Amino acid sequence: MINYIWAFFIVGGIIYSIITNNFSVINTEILECGKTTLDLILKLFPMISLWTGIVTIAKKSGLLDKFSKLISPLLSKIFKDIPPSHPALGYIASNIAVNMFGLGSAATPLGLKAMSELQKLNKNKKEASSSMITFLVMNTSGLTIIPTTVISLRMLHGSSNPTEIVITSIIATLISTIVGLLADYYFRKKGK
Repeated sequence: MINYIWAFFIVGGIIYSIITNNFSVINTEILECGKTTLDLILKLFPMISLWTGIVTIAKKSGLLDKFSKLISPLLSKIFKDIPPSHPALGYIASNIAVNMFGLGSAATPLGLKAMSELQKLNKNKKEASSSMITFLVMNTSGLTIIPTTVISLRMLHGSSNPTEIVITSIIATLISTIVGLLADYYFRKKGK
């Protein structure tokens, strides 16, 4: 669906530029957007690489496993249909830990592995299980303690205080996670 929306915007913009005889603007924007995108990627790459490396070290050192064990009692209450020692809980906990540092790109492989493990537990393979939906809600709301990617973008664009968003990010993502879990719980109970 989103592809159709983007296609509509692009085609609509091109048609509008032809009608208004501003076709040169399209060429200029295409070239400048490519350059801007490449510059942004080259500036963000070191920061994302650094944090991805830190997450890899934390995983190999067992720190993510310790965090998983620390929050597994909470996850066991949220995901009641997952057995306590199942690998899905470890992947979910690791995904949550990485998301807390604002590294969605580094959390994606862990989220995919968690979904794969949850699919193995799913009795109806054609529909998402309640645990899969709950994990999707948690992953989407993404409780964030340190929004590293946003801080990096603010630094790149010359913010005088790029870390001033930390407190508001914690509050906003905490509220979104709580509301998301409450909505998930409500609709799950209503569906039964």
